[in-house]
Amino acid sequence: MLPELTDLDHFRTLLSQAPDVDPAAVAAAERRNGQLTKPPGALARLEDLAIWYGGWRQTDRPVIESPQVVIFAGNHGITKQGVSAFPSEVTAQMVMNFEHGGAAINQLAALAGARLDVQALELDQPTHDFTQQKALNDSELLAALQAGWGSVDPTSDLLVVGEMGIGNTTSAAALVCALFGGEAADWTGRGTGVDDAGLANKTRVVREGVSMHQSSIKDGVDALGCLGGREIVAMAGAIAAARMLRIPVVLDGFICCAAAACLAQTIDGALDHCVAGHQSSENAHASLLEKLGKEPLLSLGLRLGEGSGAALAIQILKGAVACHSGMATFAEAGVSDG
Repeated sequence: MLPELTDLDHFRTLLSQAPDVDPAAVAAAERRNGQLTKPPGALARLEDLAIWYGGWRQTDRPVIESPQVVIFAGNHGITKQGVSAFPSEVTAQMVMNFEHGGAAINQLAALAGARLDVQALELDQPTHDFTQQKALNDSELLAALQAGWGSVDPTSDLLVVGEMGIGNTTSAAALVCALFGGEAADWTGRGTGVDDAGLANKTRVVREGVSMHQSSIKDGVDALGCLGGREIVAMAGAIAAARMLRIPVVLDGFICCAAAACLAQTIDGALDHCVAGHQSSENAHASLLEKLGKEPLLSLGLRLGEGSGAALAIQILKGAVACHSGMATFAEAGVSDG
């Protein structure tokens, strides 16, 4: 069972004490992989994925039976500055669409056999405009972390977290700019499809926000409070909770990876239980994945969010694990291994 989060420093402490991969399970999975009826390395990255997954699940013959997708929704005060092509009312409308099964993530989660949960986080209370003050005070930040922390089903065996929140690519860009440096323009993209003037305005908002809060940001948790959104914070909380439960995570697009980056910039190795599901078309996602040391499983030009790319990538993980655990060894099949 997960301990209850009591304060932000408690979260940092738990993150630093989170379990690591099981080396004995990794070694056993590697031995099994070497005995399967295929030429060495013939399944390439699928072999690495299966061994990685088995290491976290502490078995040399893992299965994926109960994946979970959790979508968090939140609203952002910076939308008043015209950073999105859509009004903030769309967040609540899309939550209803999720709940009624009409979104892309509903179809992809069902296809993957994944449980889908949707959490709307105080949509009537947008975060503060981070060019004027911290996006979230400490109590608001802790509440959003707790929402994500408590969302993970301990009986699940793979987690995808996704988001919905008009304005959240601006928040994500500000987070990674503050954490990794560079110019605001390096990290700011078109999001929902703003025009050139909109992109310039969005870049200005990111630059002003980072400039205002940079001196207060000592780690990723600080960054979440200064520049994050409730849904971004909740994703970070859920990814951290999954680590505590030894549940591997498939990361989604730019916004999800920005949330994950806040964990990585708080504790080294905090994302060892995560793989990148895909590389989106948001212009800075490739750079962010490089910073995180994550090679995407898919690159299809997606930019929807919702956890959609990661949910699609569940199929890749399932394929890797199915081959690893279901294939016969040379001895079992009576096949000479040379």
